[in-house]
Amino acid sequence: MAGLRVKDWVEIKSADEILATLDENGCLDSLPFMPEMAKYCGRQFKVFKRVDKIIDVINKTGLRRMTKTVILLDLRCDGAAHGGCQAGCMMLWKEAWLRRRSRSPGFAIASPCRENGNIQSKNADCVDAVLLQATRRTCEGQTVDHDVYCCQATELYTASFYLFSWDPRQYLSPLFSGNVTLKEFLRGISIPVFNAVQRFRGGCQYPYWEGSKLKKTPTMRLDLQPGELVKVKSKEEIQKTLDTGNRNRGLWFDREMIRYCGGRFRVLRRVERIVDEKSGKLLKLRNPCAILDGVTTRGDYYRFNPQNDYILWRDIWLQRVDEHVDAGSI
Repeated sequence: MAGLRVKDWVEIKSADEILATLDENGCLDSLPFMPEMAKYCGRQFKVFKRVDKIIDVINKTGLRRMTKTVILLDLRCDGAAHGGCQAGCMMLWKEAWLRRRSRSPGFAIASPCRENGNIQSKNADCVDAVLLQATRRTCEGQTVDHDVYCCQATELYTASFYLFSWDPRQYLSPLFSGNVTLKEFLRGISIPVFNAVQRFRGGCQYPYWEGSKLKKTPTMRLDLQPGELVKVKSKEEIQKTLDTGNRNRGLWFDREMIRYCGGRFRVLRRVERIVDEKSGKLLKLRNPCAILDGVTTRGDYYRFNPQNDYILWRDIWLQRVDEHVDAGSI
């Protein structure tokens, strides 16, 4: 199958077909096919973005290259097979798990491959067993630790490979695949050029950010609930809550988040547990965070990284908004 592009329609293959592509660890090219993905087998979806690169948050090596992988519109992991992880990561789909489909009005979407929670497959029990077993991490000579998981996020380093910083494909492929428009492309390549010049001449870089010097960061608990309207505080207010590493209680405030300062958004959910990408452990957060509806990473400062992850927000970076206040910026 020729490389998929943004807005292409695809059908996710049956569970049996996908299982035939997986190794003994439930992976293809070291990328797991997770149990949360099986319920979408047989259904049609639109390609949201090609994933030609990912950012390595495990070994902190920067961007790494991926091939023959896409993300599909609105398909996020619900964490059901991973301890109820609430990160809501976009699920990555190998092209070998998909078949291209033409989409026309009135074309019925195929039935899902799960019915009442069971995979509709010739070997349903086998598929379930293989996928569920692959979610658990074990160490040699030790029993299974049910609070240590394996998922796509924990395996991204091994499922990707080295990306040379000078490789022009990382800049051009997002344009050719439709991940970014020409306007977004020109803006995206102008930022690193501008910042390189500013570093050379000792000037301020874009976006401007003045580091904090706090050693101990403040905290606040709003107990925000899904659907509540909040406003992201100003950049200056948030800077006062961060330490020298731009973190509040261990949570990093990234420059991609600056664009949302001053905006009003709905709380999608609170995040109290999350799988740690490096260790695979299910972490119970002592300082819960919130995810805001529609607020995701866009990769503008990371060479068009397409992962589209939800952003975690500390309560202290947000403030409740009276429902009677104009919410036109939602």
